[in-house]
Amino acid sequence: MPVAQNPLRTKTFLDYGKLEELSRLGPPSEAEFFRILRKARELRGLTTEEAALLLACNEEEFLRLLLETARWVKNEIYGKRLVLFAPLYTSNFCTNDCLYCGFRRSNSLARRRTLSLEEIAQQTRILLEQGHKRILLIAGESDLQSLPYTLDAIRTCYGVTVELGNQEGVHGMSTTGEVDGIGEADKAGQKHGTRTTRIRRINVELAPLEVEGYRALKKVQIGTYVCFQETYDPELYQVMHPSGPKADYRYRLYCMDRAMEGGVDDVGIGALFGLGPYRYEVLGLLEHARHLEETFGCGPHTVSVPRVEPAVGAPLSQNPPAPVSDRDFKKLIAVIRIALPYTGIILSTREKPELRQELFAYGVSQISAGSKTDPGGYGFHEEEASQFALGDHRTLAEVIDSLIDDGYIPSFCTGCYRRGRVGADFMDLAKPGLIKEFCLPNGLVTFAEYLYDFASPAVRSKGLRLIESLKEEAPSKVRPFLEEALSRTANGERDLYL
Repeated sequence: MPVAQNPLRTKTFLDYGKLEELSRLGPPSEAEFFRILRKARELRGLTTEEAALLLACNEEEFLRLLLETARWVKNEIYGKRLVLFAPLYTSNFCTNDCLYCGFRRSNSLARRRTLSLEEIAQQTRILLEQGHKRILLIAGESDLQSLPYTLDAIRTCYGVTVELGNQEGVHGMSTTGEVDGIGEADKAGQKHGTRTTRIRRINVELAPLEVEGYRALKKVQIGTYVCFQETYDPELYQVMHPSGPKADYRYRLYCMDRAMEGGVDDVGIGALFGLGPYRYEVLGLLEHARHLEETFGCGPHTVSVPRVEPAVGAPLSQNPPAPVSDRDFKKLIAVIRIALPYTGIILSTREKPELRQELFAYGVSQISAGSKTDPGGYGFHEEEASQFALGDHRTLAEVIDSLIDDGYIPSFCTGCYRRGRVGADFMDLAKPGLIKEFCLPNGLVTFAEYLYDFASPAVRSKGLRLIESLKEEAPSKVRPFLEEALSRTANGERDLYL
């Protein structure tokens, strides 16, 4: 008699037997290893099978060459740009009981809090005063985080403006108001002799919705919709998520399909490393990306790579079942970078500063900075229960100072979102290398904005020297725009982009 198949493993786009087999492969031959690395330098990505072979590599020389290849790919596509953002948590109430999370329903140690719209506006002002332009709106899953509340929260964030001082930082702030068009407040303020700043793009990390919910998010101008599968192993998923809506593996697995059906152009996927064998999870991510590419003509805009970190009230987080060493973490990020060369890789402040700085070279393209992982964590109350412990406690200013020293461009660019270069259109420009015509100049101009409006004199001086040394790398056809935009920015104009 045939063996009955586990119902958890049926009728999804994943071939679980294939994932398990590939995750147990031995290392490739030397000839196969070098063939895969040569293919990686063609910037066309890798098959899941090729990625599996690289993940099996453990010899120091092979790892060195793998990291070197990832560094080359990262530089070819992203150069020295690193996009910065901050998370804004609106609630830590949650109906789920994920074993690894500080927000879990059964955590009696957590002090629960849901922000009012005025508190959300206040948190947004604080982030704007630090220099942020991009935020990730995030919350636990509960009735208190309803879709209407979330939509109001997004409108509130977009409606906050902060008045800027004269090149020495922020000295005032305005009240909130409805958004008339992203970026328009900046221009309006300039006409009246003042400069203002506002959040230019809000990405959201929310529990899965139905298609109509994603259509509603699209209407309030979200950027990327982010949701992590956590683990692609359905049996392990059930163990880690014993109760609550999140216990439905299949519903979560297909949330990106519903998001794209609902008109969301850019989606971000991720796995929580430390729950199960990392090789299996990387391959699950790659197969998820392949499914989206084949189904919708466009893969994920970003991939996130969080590792399990300690969380108060979540004992499993103190001793993860499948911990990932720093060495293997570098390897898996390098493999994702060369397997999905045009997909952004996001690294959070879970990791310590020294490791973060090293990982920037191997494929990371977006980072959070100055993060707080509890609702209301920016500035005006005692810290509530956080979702997880942070490894990097530096402020945005301290992170930017360090990035400049390492030759990176801290970018707050949102030009592609606002020009409609999203989804498949973005990839159509990225894959032949044309996106560089926009990313470098836009990144340099937003960096200059930060330097004039928020940086100390010493940081401003060395940052402007870095801009001067890097602007020659911009394609010749956009250098006239770049020179003019930098000059106009120095003279007080803001929000100039291609």
